Amino acid sequence: MRKAALLPLICVLLGVFSVNGEDPYRYYTWTVTYGTISPLGVPQQVILINGQFPGPALEVVTNDNILLNLINKLDQPFLLTWNGIKQRKNSWQDGVYGTNCPIPPNSNYTYKFQTKDQIGTFTYFPSTLFHKAAGGFGAINVYERPKIPIPFPDPAGDFTLFVGDWYKASHKTLQKTLDSGRPLPFPDGVLINGQTSSSFSGDQGKTYMFRISNVGLSTSINFRIQGHTLKLVEVEGSHTLQNRYDSLDVHVGQSIAVLVTLDQLPKDYYIVASTRFTKQILTATAVLHYTNSHTPVSGPVPAGPTYQIHWSVKQARTYRWNLTASAARPNPQGTFHYGKIVPSRTIVLANSAPLINGKQRYAVNGVSYINADTPVKLADYFNITGIFSINSIQDLPSGGSSSLSTSVMAANHRDFIEVVFQNNENTIQSWHLDGYDFWVVSYGFGQWTPASRKSYNLIDALTRHTAQVYPRSWTAILVSLDNQGMWNMRSAVWERQYLGQQFYLRVFNPVYSPANEYGIPQNALLCGKAIRRHP
Repeated sequence: MRKAALLPLICVLLGVFSVNGEDPYRYYTWTVTYGTISPLGVPQQVILINGQFPGPALEVVTNDNILLNLINKLDQPFLLTWNGIKQRKNSWQDGVYGTNCPIPPNSNYTYKFQTKDQIGTFTYFPSTLFHKAAGGFGAINVYERPKIPIPFPDPAGDFTLFVGDWYKASHKTLQKTLDSGRPLPFPDGVLINGQTSSSFSGDQGKTYMFRISNVGLSTSINFRIQGHTLKLVEVEGSHTLQNRYDSLDVHVGQSIAVLVTLDQLPKDYYIVASTRFTKQILTATAVLHYTNSHTPVSGPVPAGPTYQIHWSVKQARTYRWNLTASAARPNPQGTFHYGKIVPSRTIVLANSAPLINGKQRYAVNGVSYINADTPVKLADYFNITGIFSINSIQDLPSGGSSSLSTSVMAANHRDFIEVVFQNNENTIQSWHLDGYDFWVVSYGFGQWTPASRKSYNLIDALTRHTAQVYPRSWTAILVSLDNQGMWNMRSAVWERQYLGQQFYLRVFNPVYSPANEYGIPQNALLCGKAIRRHP
């Protein structure tokens, strides 16, 4: 049975209410604690949510209102961010340092947000300190409303898989390494759902949905199932043309959904996640178990691609928007003709890895971000000076020396912009923008130039929230800035994010209107120079 069919029961159990025709409200209470597990055979401290690793899933429907009381029982301040949830008009709930004061130990905060006009496969994870290396992640699966058709039959079941690299060292040890100015070592392994072995069962002849998210820190992952093809149907809230693949690359911070038909002989098959673009290949396996199987998995683990960059680029270029399918709304995705809009601005963002004051840092256009004691969103709202400058990061890389700054880039509400991620390094990059999805219109090698626009897909490019940028290459995206707020543009490679490869995009309209942006929440936590200010 598809999980969407269970939602009426879930509503009763969790307390979901609809008042006067409003969209339903869902209420949750989550407690964050430490626990000890041994995912790679060595006992280590991890972050649990309600005692679970990975954490509990948010199984919700388009436009549901989420009220989630998060209780922090750690010994450090803590926040969760909702990766891919657009937080329409509501960057107050984004759960990152630039928008929210962290929840102090032995305290709580109630997030209030809506899955407005969204469907699809998303995740949540900790955004504070280096907590992401300890877990605390989970699924956000947003199902369609009953009257909205989906471009495939209901699958017989729905499985969520978290893949990602993992370290045996604790998050505090890894953070100390970064704070000392040294990069992290190579990861120790790869996990699937926080384990090195797990199993997923299905009936022969039936079709199942697999939702795969890369929740790791730094490494691209190739995903495959022995003897079965993967039909790609959704990427981060967009329905895709339903191409079939033997394996799929999932880069850090990305999510995909595929349909798998159990059309092989009744036995068990390997599910494989292995690292990409690494000299040493790390692999994790799980098992696809046919319910009528009496034969365990055997033989060698199916090999996947390793360092073939052109192979990955070629695959990425096959991802296409399904123009005739509905997404969260009844109208087809293709009714918005993004390719006919002329961008009002071009921003080129070049990542780099400078040494600043003798320590390893990462930068965007020569600026390495540092967190202020006051979230930039609060400083902006309360007109607190001296926290950030909107002139500290420029639209184009300058090629000069790098510096530290709490960098904020100004942008006009409702502008339509072109952003180019320029990667002049030898490692793959992964870029994420909170508050939005965007059209990934082209991947190219070498240096981007205005002539590169000839390669743009202006018809059916995919929309998503996280885009990879290949080594010595560029990726171009188009963004409609229709969501006012303060939004984090960051590297999804968490070491790079932690050491400065991020900034905030201030999407602003000088005329205040609650139709464009909600006011500050009454329960907003205040810290730094915002203490004793009144929401």
